[in-house]
Amino acid sequence: MLLHAGFLDHGMWDDQLSALAHNYRVIAPDARGHGASSNATGPFRHTDDLAALLRHLDVGPAVLVGVSMGAATAVDTALEHPELVHALFVSGAGTSEPEFHDPWAKGIQAEQARALAAGDTEGWIDAATLVAAGPHRTLDDVDPNVVRRLREMTARTVAKHTATERDWQVPVADTWARAAQITVPVLALSGALDTDDCIGMGERLARTVANGRAETLDCAAHFPNMERPDAFNKALGDFVHAVTAHGS
Repeated sequence: MLLHAGFLDHGMWDDQLSALAHNYRVIAPDARGHGASSNATGPFRHTDDLAALLRHLDVGPAVLVGVSMGAATAVDTALEHPELVHALFVSGAGTSEPEFHDPWAKGIQAEQARALAAGDTEGWIDAATLVAAGPHRTLDDVDPNVVRRLREMTARTVAKHTATERDWQVPVADTWARAAQITVPVLALSGALDTDDCIGMGERLARTVANGRAETLDCAAHFPNMERPDAFNKALGDFVHAVTAHGS
């Protein structure tokens, strides 16, 4: 189950779908309010939506693969619906209670808030896309095709919403306090050029769970699956093979 980042959609997994589908049943949904999925009309949690989908398709327990928001949803699901989770492969997050201290990350958040308040859609998308470069590069250093895809996905999702609509999402409580309860295998693979905050949250998760490890992927920031798909797919394929071999 491939879980996309916030304001993106299943299209961020194009390079993984083709690589994994030869050996596994691969599902890449659009989260509520993203891509082709409907917007929320009442309180919801992404983890409950995912659990309902897994039960509807009768495919659990599944290996959950997530980047950023998708990683947080994967961890939430291991906490809230553990019977549906076989293993976690996450990137760019720890749990759904992120902690940001990096001035660069806080600067992007401030610019997004400014753009939202001003109704500046393009400015908000500009700021959101900067995370693809990370704090150590500019977008000129990122494959222009990756930047184009990110902007297109973000624009599609942003177009579904208004600045004044209600946020119906309900947070999952005490995720860091409960993370030690996760017993399934966990691999936190971070882009080495991502923020120290995001890398650190992945490392913290790996230390906290019963069976976790953390690794970094060179020459990539917040979206290593898009920047370095071959290396990402190799790491993911090896992980899935290991956790599904002989039912272990």
